[in-house]
Amino acid sequence: MDDREILTWHTYGTAVRELAQAVADSGFAPDIVLGIARGGLIPAGSVAYALDCKNLFTMNVEFYTGVGTTRDEPTLLPPFLDLAELNDLSVLVVDDVADSGKTLELVARVCSEHAGEVRSAVIYEKPRTILAPDYAWRRTDKWINFPWSSEPVIISRTGVLDA
Repeated sequence: MDDREILTWHTYGTAVRELAQAVADSGFAPDIVLGIARGGLIPAGSVAYALDCKNLFTMNVEFYTGVGTTRDEPTLLPPFLDLAELNDLSVLVVDDVADSGKTLELVARVCSEHAGEVRSAVIYEKPRTILAPDYAWRRTDKWINFPWSSEPVIISRTGVLDA
């Protein structure tokens, strides 16, 4: 049995459309889609387009340090979002996966101190998450290979960067 969930670009397209449809069907119309960097940036942009939400914000969080290894707690990284921008608005927080749920919980908690309503959406939800997202495309307990992070990092073949 394979211990990895493989998300292809093709299936990703289906996933984000179905995720956005679940948000729309619930009656929630976010004023802002907030993507958790880095893994949530691509899904957040896609969901924002699908929901015709033009306000797309990001929050930088560091938690994973490698495959299956994390810091003790997620940490917000600069540049920091001006939380006053969220005052009384509805915010949809988007990430690629709710694994431990600690990153999603941190961002949702910070946003809820200012926003009128905060909901969360992820492509994948893991069974051990401490914060169940409001919307999830699939549930799995496997490690997930996302199309944007499964290939090796690209480095210069010449060793010289253009200025």
